[in-house]
Amino acid sequence: MKRTPRILCLLFALAMVPALSGCVYMVIGGVGALGGYYVSPDTVEGILTDKQQDDIWDASVDVLSIMGIITERSEPGGVIMAKVQGAKVTINITQISQSSVKISVKARRAFFPKIRLAQDIYVKIVDNVNQ
Repeated sequence: MKRTPRILCLLFALAMVPALSGCVYMVIGGVGALGGYYVSPDTVEGILTDKQQDDIWDASVDVLSIMGIITERSEPGGVIMAKVQGAKVTINITQISQSSVKISVKARRAFFPKIRLAQDIYVKIVDNVNQ
């Protein structure tokens, strides 16, 4: 009889996985000088104002070179791929307007998201750009 509640809990948890694995964004505010950024299950993204795409590109390359190994990069496409702490990290840098740039940091190890790693990389890039 004691196994029945465990099985029900397990089935409930498995039923909730698809509902929780969508692209639900939440806004994280109050990050000091960083402003806000968006977090999805495996991606952190934000819009930096008064910054140039080239400056963010250089900061991203610097941070990833220190934290891991850059495997691919395409400056015209704004994409950098790297291996950091065993996870595959993808950074997309997109010029939105003359004075704002969107940066997206995605980190995954195998099939599992590494959101803390993506947040850490994002924060380090923004700090590097603001120096």
